[in-house]
Amino acid sequence: MTGEADVLKAELLPAAGGFWRVQATIHHADQGWDHYADGFQVLTENGILLAERELLHPHVNEQPFTRSTDAFALPADVNVLIVRAHDSVHDHGGQVVRLPAQR
Repeated sequence: MTGEADVLKAELLPAAGGFWRVQATIHHADQGWDHYADGFQVLTENGILLAERELLHPHVNEQPFTRSTDAFALPADVNVLIVRAHDSVHDHGGQVVRLPAQR
């Protein structure tokens, strides 16, 4: 039985123009189109969505895998980011990463 998608690690990286992106490594026992990790989100501790990456296909033979968000603005008062994965059956769940917003 395939469980929830887990974020194994995440990294905050600078992007052009003073923006940022998050690179996340995700693990999920993808079973094909009916059950796979289909995205991840970057949120503040207060639950404000800063970035989201949609994953458009299963990664059955590529586990774990690493992907990045598009560039996003990082508010000055945010000190911790929450990176959580999503799968097509369980919604959000599994292991999250609390990422220090070190600029």
